Amino acid sequence: MRYPQTFIEDLRRQADIVRIVGDHVPLKKKGSNWMACCPFHKEKTPSFSVSPAKEIYYCFGCHKGGSVFDFVMEIERVSFPEAIKIVAEKSGVALPQVEDDSRFAERRQDIDEVIELNQWALEWWEQQLDRSSAEAKAAREYLTKREISEETRKTFRLGFAPDSWEALSSYLRQKGATQSQIERSGLVVKKDEGGSYDRFRARLIVPVMDVRGRPIAFGGRALKPDDTAKYINSPETAAYTKGRNLFGLHLTRDEIRRDGFAILVEGFLDLILPYQFGIRNVVASLGTALTPEQAKLLGRFARKVVVNYDGDRAGVQAAKKAIEILLAEDLEVKVLVLPDGADPDEFVRTRGAGEYQKHRGGAQPHIQFVIDQAVKDRNLNHPPEKDAAFEEVLPYIRAVPSPLQKREYFDRVMDELRIVPALRRTFWNSIRTPAASTGNRKAPALNETPTVTEEQLLKLLFGDEGLRSIVVSKLELSDYDDLPTSAIFRAVVAIEQEGLAFNLENLSQRTNGDPVSSNLLPMLLMTEPAGGDSSTAEQRLLAAEGCIDGLRRLKIERRIESLRVEESAAARAGDIDKYNLLQMEQIELTRRRNELVNRQR
Repeated sequence: MRYPQTFIEDLRRQADIVRIVGDHVPLKKKGSNWMACCPFHKEKTPSFSVSPAKEIYYCFGCHKGGSVFDFVMEIERVSFPEAIKIVAEKSGVALPQVEDDSRFAERRQDIDEVIELNQWALEWWEQQLDRSSAEAKAAREYLTKREISEETRKTFRLGFAPDSWEALSSYLRQKGATQSQIERSGLVVKKDEGGSYDRFRARLIVPVMDVRGRPIAFGGRALKPDDTAKYINSPETAAYTKGRNLFGLHLTRDEIRRDGFAILVEGFLDLILPYQFGIRNVVASLGTALTPEQAKLLGRFARKVVVNYDGDRAGVQAAKKAIEILLAEDLEVKVLVLPDGADPDEFVRTRGAGEYQKHRGGAQPHIQFVIDQAVKDRNLNHPPEKDAAFEEVLPYIRAVPSPLQKREYFDRVMDELRIVPALRRTFWNSIRTPAASTGNRKAPALNETPTVTEEQLLKLLFGDEGLRSIVVSKLELSDYDDLPTSAIFRAVVAIEQEGLAFNLENLSQRTNGDPVSSNLLPMLLMTEPAGGDSSTAEQRLLAAEGCIDGLRRLKIERRIESLRVEESAAARAGDIDKYNLLQMEQIELTRRRNELVNRQR
């Protein structure tokens, strides 16, 4: 789905970023900007700033920043087209016809249609739970027995499906739904001879919401003791695909983001009860095996996960599978197994949230959990059993994308399993090669972190328009072409030479895809004039020239270090001519470096 670029640019200018951000955080005016505690990490002193003049936001604590669209994508966890739609709705701007084919429009209509019917069904089921009938009373008694409060019931929008074959269908038809729409919604089961009957009957209803809080599917818990299926769930529909959503995320995402980690549980009640007791950074994998899509979704809100599945054999196996999937997404994983194999629902009800958090704080690193499970009931003095233990642990090393972490985990496993040193190199070579093809994360370059000097120069350029035009004419491509921030310098030079507006939009277009730029640009645009009101234009120019000299000196010093290595190699090879040439270059570079040092004093 693509909106016209001209519309996106107009919408960005029309959108009131202060009001839109203010819907999520309480902003207070400070000078020309607005400040608040950051919604993306925990802090006591406000470091989150919104600039209506520059149409950007930036947090000086966690360094997140960008345009109004970036904020909506980050806070709502939606795609760029969805962010445009949300900003347009909040700004009272009509959306244009999207630049896409009719198939997308048809699919969007199908999704909206299913969600509308789901919303009608959920409202009806909520009403049924409050009725005075005997079966509704039994449903409420079940919730009381599980110690689910009235407030929690309403928070999770729990409902009750009466024991009827067509009560819901009749209600949906009264609301205007056609039989074809009802069948496509998944709320009914089609009969071979034609017609349909209600899928959920005599069951407690637990809605599954998307991250925006819209009902996309349902789980039904049996209330009749003779019901063969304890749980039944919605089938896949236009709005719901199994394995792509996480239960409770629409309620817990902000707490997960603030805490910096998520607790992953299995079932509905494993989340609902801890949430009621104040443990709010929890998500559930909807009772199914965790999928890569769910891991990706969770990774958008936190990079650390504590897996807390049931402690029985099935729960341990499910936890091990989840670990492998989470590791592939480069998430840091710990595992919590509660005493006596208790599930989170049972443990929190009987022992309380404080005791739960105490055990959660002692969760094992995933590799230790995997090792413990591998050596359990095995004799490591018996070679075949040691080999079996190693083979069991192997996938959890191979799944790690980071070469450094992979090596650390490998060494730990070798030590725990008492593998002799002679075999370790062979095993390591067999592990690291396949991982390189499966991982999608490249090892960070040594120079990915900008130097203080280049950041200081950029702050001067961003904070002073007059200075920028002077300094750009003094910069040479060689001054910044090998710097981590080279993309930003190129963009600054291009914008200045082309006479374009110096804003986030133009800068982002010219640094598209550069990770250093995406992190630094919002911070740099928030930069106030260097030195404040007390510094003169001449002082700022001298400071900028000093930064340029500093960058040139650092480049020379790196080349000198490289020359020393080359000289040593030439000397060992007996290549006197090359050695002399390298010596002459080093002498010249040393002279130039000394000139720069003297000029900076």
